[in-house]
Amino acid sequence: MELYLLRHGIAESARPGMKDAERSLTEEGRVKLRRVLKRAKEAGVEPDLILSSPYRRATETADLAAAALAYRGKIVQTPALAPHASPFEAWEQIRRNRQSSVLLSSHEPLMSALMAFLLGNPAMRVDMKKAALARVDCERLDPEPEAVLKWLLTPATAGV
Repeated sequence: MELYLLRHGIAESARPGMKDAERSLTEEGRVKLRRVLKRAKEAGVEPDLILSSPYRRATETADLAAAALAYRGKIVQTPALAPHASPFEAWEQIRRNRQSSVLLSSHEPLMSALMAFLLGNPAMRVDMKKAALARVDCERLDPEPEAVLKWLLTPATAGV
């Protein structure tokens, strides 16, 4: 299984009274996401399923990914991808869907914790920049994953 871990792009700052879940992407965040997603398309990324946190900035990120990658399916929102969900919850959500290629649109600290969990080293530190996209391949859908990091793409490495 190919897993694509996509951290949401730059989001607006919270205004007084605004809930964190309501924060939207900025134009700069959209531009950087499109740059990364263009490279992902060129690399042949074709998800069978897109899962997203229900937070607005993650759903907007998932929508941009769907458009850039010509995804025609439904984007499934799940609380298992909320910012402070556990990597185990996210892994269980992935296992339930049983697709060969899944893109996850989520947040920190979950994305770096999930990558460390998938790679079998929960203490590992990963710097998942905003709009970063990582590919992690999993051989089996066992309760404890065994995965290999294939690549990590950031807006800076995606070029212009």
